[in-house]
Amino acid sequence: QVQLVESGGGLVQAGDSLRLSCAATGRTLNYYSMSWFRQVPGAEREFVGGISRSGSSTDYTDSVKGRFTISRDNAKNTVYLQMNSLKPEDTAVYYCARATFSFELVPHDPSRYNYWGQGTQVTVSL
Repeated sequence: QVQLVESGGGLVQAGDSLRLSCAATGRTLNYYSMSWFRQVPGAEREFVGGISRSGSSTDYTDSVKGRFTISRDNAKNTVYLQMNSLKPEDTAVYYCARATFSFELVPHDPSRYNYWGQGTQVTVSL
């Protein structure tokens, strides 16, 4: 069993930065792609970005490219999401997730992930 715990969310102003962390306990994350999703009330969970199990490959949704960076520290069993130049439209609950299958490279579909954190709120004001 894997437990994922996100931290680092908060209330910031447009243009500010935040770094989210996702720490895992239980089994290692090292063999799986990890991704960040976000969700606003009434909407589906949206893929934000993901990182391959080795960390050599990343993928992002277009709206965050150039502003968000995902990294991972396999020794610490932790994944990070550095968010710069935040915009009000980035406001959401952010979730980290572990891919179900080790062979999958950063799937965008939430159904391809079987472990999720509890979420951390990010609110960006004007």
